[in-house]
Amino acid sequence: MTRKTWLGLVIGLTALALAATFFFDPFAPTVKPRVGPAPTPLGWAAQLELIAGDGIRGDRDGSPAAARFADPYGIALAGDGTVYVADGGDSNRIRRIGRDGQVATLAGSVEGFRDGAGTAAAFHTPSGLALDRAGNLYVADTGNHAIRRITPQGIVSTLAGDGTAGHRDGAAAQARFDGPTGVTVDAQGRVYVADTYNDRIRLISPDGQVTTLAGGGYPGFVDGMGAAARFDTPTALAIDRQGVLWVADLRNNAIRHVTADGVVGTARTWWPDGSTGIGRPLALAITRDGVLYVAEMSGGRILQIATDGHVRVITGLAQQERLSRPAGLALDARGLLYATDATGYRVHRVVPRTGTPPPPVAGPAPHAPLPDTQGRWPLHPQDGWHEVVGTLGEVRGNFSKENRDHLHSGLDIRGDIGQPVLAIADGKVSSPHAAWGYGGQGEGMGLDMLAYIHMRVGRTARGEVTDPRFQLLLDEAGQPERIRVRRGTRFHAGDVLGTINPMAHVHLSVGASGYERNAIALGFTGYADHQPPRIDGIHLLDTLGQPLTEKERGRLIVPRELSGVQIVAEAWDQVDRNLPRRRLGLYALGYQLLDADGRPLPGHEAPRMNIEFNRMPPDPDAVMLAYAPDSGITVHGSAVTRFQYVVTNKIRDGVVQAGSWQPTELPVGEYLIRITALDYSGNAATANRDLRIVLR
Repeated sequence: MTRKTWLGLVIGLTALALAATFFFDPFAPTVKPRVGPAPTPLGWAAQLELIAGDGIRGDRDGSPAAARFADPYGIALAGDGTVYVADGGDSNRIRRIGRDGQVATLAGSVEGFRDGAGTAAAFHTPSGLALDRAGNLYVADTGNHAIRRITPQGIVSTLAGDGTAGHRDGAAAQARFDGPTGVTVDAQGRVYVADTYNDRIRLISPDGQVTTLAGGGYPGFVDGMGAAARFDTPTALAIDRQGVLWVADLRNNAIRHVTADGVVGTARTWWPDGSTGIGRPLALAITRDGVLYVAEMSGGRILQIATDGHVRVITGLAQQERLSRPAGLALDARGLLYATDATGYRVHRVVPRTGTPPPPVAGPAPHAPLPDTQGRWPLHPQDGWHEVVGTLGEVRGNFSKENRDHLHSGLDIRGDIGQPVLAIADGKVSSPHAAWGYGGQGEGMGLDMLAYIHMRVGRTARGEVTDPRFQLLLDEAGQPERIRVRRGTRFHAGDVLGTINPMAHVHLSVGASGYERNAIALGFTGYADHQPPRIDGIHLLDTLGQPLTEKERGRLIVPRELSGVQIVAEAWDQVDRNLPRRRLGLYALGYQLLDADGRPLPGHEAPRMNIEFNRMPPDPDAVMLAYAPDSGITVHGSAVTRFQYVVTNKIRDGVVQAGSWQPTELPVGEYLIRITALDYSGNAATANRDLRIVLR
């Protein structure tokens, strides 16, 4: 062997040995060899990959496609690829997803507080999960105000907490927490707890002593040392390789960090557009090189935060990739990200996008069963008739005189100011932030799949708290600041949830934000609609949004060379016993092209039903596509509410897509444009539905 050949062989073998030590990075393209783990790629394009759950609430074990979850919240990954999920809701179990994808129950059965082996144990709304190096699983048992531990053999014990809400340090068995939802463990076996409704970060030492690491006696947003610092509803924790604890500080819309000696700071975050906030951070995970992944409760997105604070969206930019409520995040040894969707009832893996991915399966199943309301209304009498004054999909403005600010996301039921608002179904609070908007017009509360809005949550018209399930928080000056309702709290049909505020109606919403369903589908005693919708006019807009107005022998002239035309139908509806002045929006609209004698043209044998408000689209700009500029409601001073639907755009099944009619597709001649306008009960408009046009 020549010296040159020998040298080449040594160099080659050395390179192979180094390559064998590389950390496998599935995100990155081929890179130059480096020693040690590759850095986490930033801003990578992701897609959702379904791991388990059919999008219907339940507690069924089995194959990935057949399994059901009730409230998949916390998630933890074992080194062998096993996925653990804390399933709250009516399940109250810790679920296990094996490497073969099969879902099984590891521990838990009924709602309760009981140690034991496997299904002999009981939990109450388990939330965050964490694994230690020995394979012990730690559970933030929110409803039991305790931290539980599950051994690799499936034996459940109580690590700390006596089952009573409170704040008390000391020996683990006597310590008290208040609705802990987040937990993590460091290499030394110290367990950190996001003590959510105490607004503190707690520490359980290996010797069983519980102490308060940071946070004080009331919520706030203050950096500092130990008890001088303030959090507001901390929900999730992660610890980095330097021993720094990272906190999802939900109501402060911030990521906080805590040192081992309790010094609290706020992570600096920035977006390319100059903004700085995170929308209700609910879950987080951290890579070995300090890159954070954060799940937003308000936007359903998963964000990546680089070590310099730069925020990038990983999933949720496209409406189809938006999760319903991403509640848990975890990373595997390869750096792949896993996420639970608590109100989508699914578990996902977030993987690098390759080519053109198939449409993701995300959010709850479109036709999942609705709550069993037995026809109840949210007002007394629950089995009587009440006037409906607003429906899903109606155009709504704001108080800055923007007449097309958003789509109405529920059903409005008229009531008197101060009238009690009643639960229409049994339910359990699933969100850690279930009440919002204290004292404002939009104040409301979420209970399971339902939200009740425009009420004084948990208070009478005089501001008195109605029920101990509603926790009135005072600010530093001792003044009422907000109402809290703990995750895991149960209510029954007929329970008083609050009283109507000056909006003089209850807004009832069904489904998670961005996935709302039409509340009329619940069915209400005495509700009836036998009145067909009314069409007030049909208009055509050119590519600049200007109306076509020139006519010839009573027909609207449409220049055939126009590159795209918008068809606009102004229509509205009423239901039985509505006041004469009341105007409601429609459920579905479409259009059809016919020849001059009323025969459908090829491809238009059936109406193109582009608009159907069966589900709210998550896209906030959907209102601009659903309605023409002159639409609006009387809050802005117009004499009547106007619903001008752009029927060439698609808004249905949660999808939003711009469209137009291309006159060039037809030869010169006379035609009819026919509008189909339906209400939820199936009544169809019969008058003023045709527009006579001539193409020239």
